Amino acid sequence: MSKIKVLWVDDEIDLLKPHILFLEKRIYEVTTCQSGSEAIDEVAKTNFDIVFLDENMPGLTGLETLNELKALRSDLPVIMITKSEEEYIMEEAIGSKIADYLIKPVNPNQILLSLKKNLDHSRLISEKTTLNYQQEFRKISAELTSVNSYQEWINLYLKLIYWELELETVEDSSMFEILESQKNEANIQFCKFIEKNYPGWFEKNSEAPTLSHTLFKSKILPELSKTQPTLLVVVDNLRYDQWKSFESTIANHYKKSKEEPYFSILPTATQYARNAIFSGLMPADMEKIYPEYWLNDTEEGGKNQYEKEFLESQLKRLGKDYKIQYHKITNVSKGKKLAENFRSQKDNDLTVLVYNFVDMLSHSKTELEVIKELASNDKSYRSLTQSWFKNSPLLDMIQQAQGLGFKLIMTTDHGTINVKHPSKVVGDKNTSLNLRYKTGKSLTYNEKDVVVAKDPKKINLPSISMSSSFIFAKENYFLAYPNNYNYYVNYYRNSYQHGGISLEEMIIPFVVMEPR
Repeated sequence: MSKIKVLWVDDEIDLLKPHILFLEKRIYEVTTCQSGSEAIDEVAKTNFDIVFLDENMPGLTGLETLNELKALRSDLPVIMITKSEEEYIMEEAIGSKIADYLIKPVNPNQILLSLKKNLDHSRLISEKTTLNYQQEFRKISAELTSVNSYQEWINLYLKLIYWELELETVEDSSMFEILESQKNEANIQFCKFIEKNYPGWFEKNSEAPTLSHTLFKSKILPELSKTQPTLLVVVDNLRYDQWKSFESTIANHYKKSKEEPYFSILPTATQYARNAIFSGLMPADMEKIYPEYWLNDTEEGGKNQYEKEFLESQLKRLGKDYKIQYHKITNVSKGKKLAENFRSQKDNDLTVLVYNFVDMLSHSKTELEVIKELASNDKSYRSLTQSWFKNSPLLDMIQQAQGLGFKLIMTTDHGTINVKHPSKVVGDKNTSLNLRYKTGKSLTYNEKDVVVAKDPKKINLPSISMSSSFIFAKENYFLAYPNNYNYYVNYYRNSYQHGGISLEEMIIPFVVMEPR
């Protein structure tokens, strides 16, 4: 193993000889100097791995030297060592992006720990994370054989997401591949669970999770009041792991008071799930009670044009008189315009913000090669979502909401899954076009790839005709017609789709936050 090159800068360097010998007996090669100007010369000619820098030296101070070193090599880790515990020095050093801060007198083990923390940090974390997941793998595998309730599925899915986020930075890709296979197995078992239990969730007195059509009444309504305005943000098509990717950014402005995952209804598609949220009704009831607002799959026209009317009707039905405003953001210019005028929302009891960006992103992935490259897998999809959020008008509005004292509720209507395997479907010209579910009559399909609802009424879905049925793609299958089969399979494989049955599509976030 090659030696790690350390530069130690201290005007009393002779007193540190025992520390230097301690390091040189290990894998460290230590160069010493006694002033800031000497340190700058040394860094200019030698490629050091790390620097120990005394803060209080004659001539150039430690902070002045730090700035010069960073100008030479911005990536060079510098550990500041000082006798002073004055807060302003710490703040100056931290603001200059030091790697660590030690108070004299320091002992050799402190020095060694700081070196390992800064130079071996990623390796040590990677090894520890891998070991921890190896131990957890057995527990998750055991849970998969016995999980039998919606709450157990929520707990298991959140555990899988936790390890997915932990392992994505680990250098050993084999661990990530093992997790992927465990997620696939989880989805196989989850589809069996949904096939068996989903219809029963609509029976009277059944023990059902919170679903799209019960979300507003059971989760959102109890959070509303006349004394504090609420901002309800529905980010369309947001997976749970995507929420986790930008949660920390929101945490700078809001503290979480509740996080209660809920289930999207089937199909996990916008016209069904999001209309159900705002109406408080299942699709069959929407069609029956509000025929002027509801359109079936094969009918022409926008399928989510009446969310505001659905919400107003639901509030009236619940006997609630709240002042509300509803906004749907479908492009950046609309988002910027609302952000510029967000203060006008402060007198509302409830401001609803439906943000369609993630949905547009997932669909455009199948249209644009550049998006395919940027979001080629779940890790890059999360990263792209995180980058979007940090630079979006939505974050600007959330920051303004915090300043105005808004309570914040973050949720979505359904998630999405990266589809890998095609499954052939044959239907007539009135069959719906979605890749993860189909509705129509005389459907021909591979039974092992789908869950079938031969009588849509049993799961509160409308029928296009008397003999119509629904099929929902399992796991990561997508439904393709025989015509031009190879072309469409290549076109849609590895794209993000929704409408079917998977953990990613059905178990989704509901989070309540209070301003910091």
